[in-house]
Amino acid sequence: METFIIIVAGILVTSATYLLLSKNIIRIILGTSVLTHAVHLLILAMGGFEGANVPIIGEETASYVDALPQALILTSIVINFAVAAFFLVLAYQLYNRTNTDDISKLRRYYHE
Repeated sequence: METFIIIVAGILVTSATYLLLSKNIIRIILGTSVLTHAVHLLILAMGGFEGANVPIIGEETASYVDALPQALILTSIVINFAVAAFFLVLAYQLYNRTNTDDISKLRRYYHE
């Protein structure tokens, strides 16, 4: 199962790299989101899928699932959502002022 998750994460990294190298701002923002989801899958794969029990008080099991990777992923999802929302609003305002979303055209843009 870990091998499949790592292959999916590799495909996501490849597609995120393609999106990050484009000239469209929206594609760049989507590329960063896809890249963070690939990192989430890698953290999840490194945490392992042992199928151990949950840490509930009163059970007589010796091995428990580590909750740290899930906590890190949940925190990262919230931060990624906030950053993506901020960048989408920034891209919207940039498009309203310049009428373009092409990075190469924005390099030569001077506000008058």
